[in-house]
Amino acid sequence: MSAPSAAQVTFDRGRTGDVFAATREQGRGALVGFLTVGYPDVPTSLAAMRALTGEGESAGVDLVEVGLPYSDPMMDGVTIQRAGTRALARGVRTRDAFAAVETVAQAGTPAVVMTYWNLIEHYGPEAFARDLAAAGGSGAITPDLTPDEAAAWFEVSDAYGLDRIFLVSPSSTDDRLDATVAACRGWVYATSVMGVTGARATSSTAAPGLVERVRAAADGAMVGVGLGVSNGVQAREVTEYADAVIVGSALVKTLLDAEEAGTPDDLSGLRAVVADLAQGVAGPAAAAGTTTA
Repeated sequence: MSAPSAAQVTFDRGRTGDVFAATREQGRGALVGFLTVGYPDVPTSLAAMRALTGEGESAGVDLVEVGLPYSDPMMDGVTIQRAGTRALARGVRTRDAFAAVETVAQAGTPAVVMTYWNLIEHYGPEAFARDLAAAGGSGAITPDLTPDEAAAWFEVSDAYGLDRIFLVSPSSTDDRLDATVAACRGWVYATSVMGVTGARATSSTAAPGLVERVRAAADGAMVGVGLGVSNGVQAREVTEYADAVIVGSALVKTLLDAEEAGTPDDLSGLRAVVADLAQGVAGPAAAAGTTTA
């Protein structure tokens, strides 16, 4: 199966794109939070995933990205690499991602898995899609998989009703961007800067233009922007032009800091950053008082 062209399809918001649309109806952008399953250990990572959701007591993220550690994380910056390396050394397995997805889903928040394709291929695409759907997962982000190489993923994601989120970047050609947007279901992941992930002091100037290109490629396309956001002020800036802001390194860093302090199960730093980000996307008045995480 080959990816359809942008001219042949109407953008399919699937499960997760509807989440973004719902937040827009509330007058705000969506907040997507990433954590690595298995760090600092599997049980604590599941507790951290629940903390991302706010656990029904406070504002949390609208969508959780469950990150699967990989031995060759070409897109990940130092922070996520460090967490992933430690998780692998401590015995995390692909199946642990499904436990994380189930944990998040039971908390009432949608979850997607972010994984390099080799891990899906090794597990078996059909088995991976089956187990992800059974756990309550909404889809998967595959950063190293391009639509023209994704025939197996098209087939199984269709069979199990899973969203498929591909990545575009400022360097994507118009043809590549059009094909990628057409292949997505749910939303499009726009990487706002060139290079690997990591928190940055300022947000990308290339991101607004990239979002415009995605929206021009398909009517109704939903766009999440990631790579670099570290606090509520930046999060608000992103959601002024994008449907969602994606935060990873700033969240993972709180867990690294807790472990280095000798209290790996302390999630107070994580909750504080999530609260700041949630306040930021809530609106200009709320974002005015935020501080850098």
